[in-house]
Amino acid sequence: MLAGGRSSRFGSDKARAMFDGRALAEHARELVLHHVAQAVIVGHDGAIPDLPGPGLGPLGGIAGALHYAAGLGFTSVLTIACDMPRLPRGLLAALIRRAPAYCPDAPVLGHWETVSIDGLLAHIAASPRRSVRGWAEAIGALPIPAGAPIPNVNTPEDLALL
Repeated sequence: MLAGGRSSRFGSDKARAMFDGRALAEHARELVLHHVAQAVIVGHDGAIPDLPGPGLGPLGGIAGALHYAAGLGFTSVLTIACDMPRLPRGLLAALIRRAPAYCPDAPVLGHWETVSIDGLLAHIAASPRRSVRGWAEAIGALPIPAGAPIPNVNTPEDLALL
């Protein structure tokens, strides 16, 4: 789970923001737990660090996750942002069926092969466009549409609307 952003629009650490009695990050973690062997937090205090360093946005978090997972012998990583407490039914299952794959409605939501870590680090170093969508398109990741809106909490107002 990616939780390394500055939460500047939210005004405080949104990974820890409470929703239905639990932190947003716990909701996102619960969504992926049934689809992965291990769920970790990337880019947050005491978590797996972004690579090659902080401040690179979600691509840095994905690179950190890929590096960590490859070191443990995993062949792929499923990524979700900490501010996605709900997803359309079946979306994660559809992403898991193929790697690389991503959701064009929320590109940070994706399934990535760990063998792509070197290519991602090279992309981060060379590309001024550090968007997940740009990298996903560059590696030919399969776009899997959500089929329904994905709640994304960027502001306290977004959280209140949930």
